Formats: sequence, C-alpha cells, structure tokens
Amino acid sequence: MFSSLPNQSIYDSGLIYVMLVEDDDDIRNGLKLLLDGTRGLKCIGDYRSCEDCLLEIQQHPPDVLLLDIELPGMSGVAGIRQFKEKLPELDIMMLTVHEEDQLIFESLCAGASGYMVKTTAPGRLISAIHEIHNGGSPMSTQIARRVIESFRQPNSHDLTGREQEILRLLCRGNSYKMIAGELGISRGTVHCHIKNIYKKLQVHSSSQAVAKAMREKLVY
Repeated sequence: MFSSLPNQSIYDSGLIYVMLVEDDDDIRNGLKLLLDGTRGLKCIGDYRSCEDCLLEIQQHPPDVLLLDIELPGMSGVAGIRQFKEKLPELDIMMLTVHEEDQLIFESLCAGASGYMVKTTAPGRLISAIHEIHNGGSPMSTQIARRVIESFRQPNSHDLTGREQEILRLLCRGNSYKMIAGELGISRGTVHCHIKNIYKKLQVHSSSQAVAKAMREKLVY
C-alpha cells in the first residue's frame, strides 16, 4: 500500500513524512489526498491494519503516524506500544471517532502524543500534524476538555486527611507500629484507619491498597 516511497537516505528535510493506519477505505484515501495535496507534507504509507504497517514502518520511518483505534486485528491502542518499540521517537497521533475517557487515557499512557477526532476540519488536522512534529501534543477541543475535567475530579475515594497520611506511609513500606510512631497515635487507631481505607478503596490487604494507591495516584 506504499505510495511514492522515498529512499530513507534522500528524505527531504523540508517535508514532514506521514503514515496512516485506517481501515475505512474512503477515509484513508481522503486523508492520503489531503496529505499529498498539502505543501510540506507527504504520505509515505497508508494501511488498513497495525499489522500491515508494522511490517514496513522501520524500512521507511515516518515523522508522524496517524492511527485509528478500532481496527481489524490489533487495536490502535495495542499498536502504539509496538510502534514505539520499533521507533521510540515516533510521534503518534490518534485519529478516531472514540471520545471515551478510558480510550483517551489508555492511548496517551501507551505513548500517543496527540488525540484528534475524525470530524476535525482538514485545516486543523494539518496544523495538528505540524504541532506534533514540533513537539506539541495536539488534541481536539472536546478531548482536551475531557482531559482537563479528569484532573479536576477528586480521585481520593473520600479518604480523610489522616487516612491519606497513613496510606502514604503504608506505600513507603512502614509497618503499623512505625506509622503509629510517625503520627503519634496508637496502633489500634492505625488499625481502625486502615480498615476504613480498605473499605473505601474496596481492597482486602495492604498490598492491594498500595497497588491501587500507586495505580490511581492517590498518594504523592
């Protein structure tokens, strides 16, 4: 599916080379026409699946990869990690219809640097490609809003200040006795607080509490 592939040694430094993975033929062909019709950009590969793209991306590495999420075979989110393993410096921008919080954060955590929806106007998409190539993290307006709102939402599971202190010490490997000494309270009081922590976090052991605290960044 490659078109007009340049030899890697004669890449034009004045161009941004783009690959895209999109299983809808009409959308893929439209994106390819947009890229090739825009000064300063060149589409050097268009694929229907991550698997097809992974076979050739190292031979003709792009500057930017536009990647859908819902694809035949490997999902775009799963593909991010494999693309980054092959080309750690590759800039990956998700281009998808999906706006679910979970997919947004899975994509960004996996290594994507941008997240745009397919309804993005062509001019904005072109500017986003330039932005990500220059070190930015472009996101569609509605995606950026969801990311910001997620930071505003408390993720403490309603832990009290004392419970957060105890959880923080627990994450540092302190025993009940050490926590009691650190906070100047009895071991019985520590035990009561930890029981409440378990209940609020819906866990059954200190190791589970620590794992959840680290995963959800409940302590710093």
